[in-house]
Amino acid sequence: MKTLIKNATIINEGLNFKGSVLINGEFIEKIYPYKLPDSRELKSVKTIDAKGLLLIPGVIDDQVHFREPGLTHKGDLTTESRAAVAGGVTTFMEMPNTNPQTITQKLLEEKYRKASEVSVANYSFYMGVTNNNLEEVLKTNPENVCGIKVFMGASTGNMLVDDEETLSELFKNAPTLIAAHCEDEPTIKVNTERVIKKYGDHVPISAHSRIRSAEACFLSSSKAVKLASKFGTRLHILHLSTEKEMSLLTSGKVEEKRITAEVCVHHLWFDDRAYIEKGTKIKWNPAIKTVNDRLALWEALLSDKIDVVATDHAPHTIEEKENSYFKSPSGGPLVQHSLVAMLELSNRGFLSVEKVVEKMSHAPARLFQIDRRGYIRENYYADLVLVDPNQSWVVEPENILYKCGWSPFENEGFSNQVTHTFVNGELVYDKGIFNENVRGRRITFNR
Repeated sequence: MKTLIKNATIINEGLNFKGSVLINGEFIEKIYPYKLPDSRELKSVKTIDAKGLLLIPGVIDDQVHFREPGLTHKGDLTTESRAAVAGGVTTFMEMPNTNPQTITQKLLEEKYRKASEVSVANYSFYMGVTNNNLEEVLKTNPENVCGIKVFMGASTGNMLVDDEETLSELFKNAPTLIAAHCEDEPTIKVNTERVIKKYGDHVPISAHSRIRSAEACFLSSSKAVKLASKFGTRLHILHLSTEKEMSLLTSGKVEEKRITAEVCVHHLWFDDRAYIEKGTKIKWNPAIKTVNDRLALWEALLSDKIDVVATDHAPHTIEEKENSYFKSPSGGPLVQHSLVAMLELSNRGFLSVEKVVEKMSHAPARLFQIDRRGYIRENYYADLVLVDPNQSWVVEPENILYKCGWSPFENEGFSNQVTHTFVNGELVYDKGIFNENVRGRRITFNR
């Protein structure tokens, strides 16, 4: 059965035009700009009239924590992939700090097997690095694994890599892209001691950005850049949060860079003034920082120093998050609301809709060299999203799909809403209804 999406406003490759898209099986068969296909081409074709809707390529989120295995009271591959497609995310790349940690090839393949059984979105998983598993890491296949994740700072699951020899050998010999979480642990420890001396047992959440400071981020990210420059490593710096780090980046086309960068939605949306209202619900690592830091991130994103927008989706239960500062874990859920949040910022004049699609769909596909995804092109996989740009709604517990049941955007009003999501040509999400028979696929890479 073929499917025709007709009369849509197509946002793709910097263009904004009326047209139709014909899906045949897993792939986009034909694009009809500014017109409908001839009626003779429409035999046995299911039609969706998308008049008034935006049609965009599915979002590719290069950093999520879906918590499976071992932490499934927070989230799992089933629940979080459903939340993802409801938010227009058709492909995710998931992190290794689960329980057990994804630090052997066997454990990595077990995650792929589980995803093939339950995930409604396409998927890839990072291989994790520790101070003593380099031999396993170097076996990673660049053709079917998105990358290698190194925590150059503390993380959930204690995967800090701080052995200098291990880091040098990793950057020298990595068979594929290294994605790095950069925060300097000694600096964080000194800052923590200073804050405890001041506040004792009652450290406020507002101290988070002083503990996990701009200096801690810059020391670590500059070290990663130095190592990558020395060995010619393909480095991707995750969730940048500071103005100072922007000096480490260069503008240009993502596919021409050896060192690329990501910013997350929460660092673009919030600054440290929001701790008063949101409290630990916006406690992330790296921390949300100052207004000037946020504005510098925006400037870097718009000038193409920062290449992609992602979420660092990392759910915890509300009971965990509502603890005191040191007991509240860092991270929060975002995949259901990342696209609508960025489109809302577009409505407010921060960036164009075309730029949203570039940073959330096109650029991740090029950065990771993903096979035939991230664009509306003939013979590409039909990972497609329809958005109603004039549908106002409010984020409430009743419409939150994360297993943890809460969102930092709760009570926020958005003026656009995802209506349909196609994954590999299958309509998996249709105005709140899921096709329970659809499963995503393991993505591959042209490396």
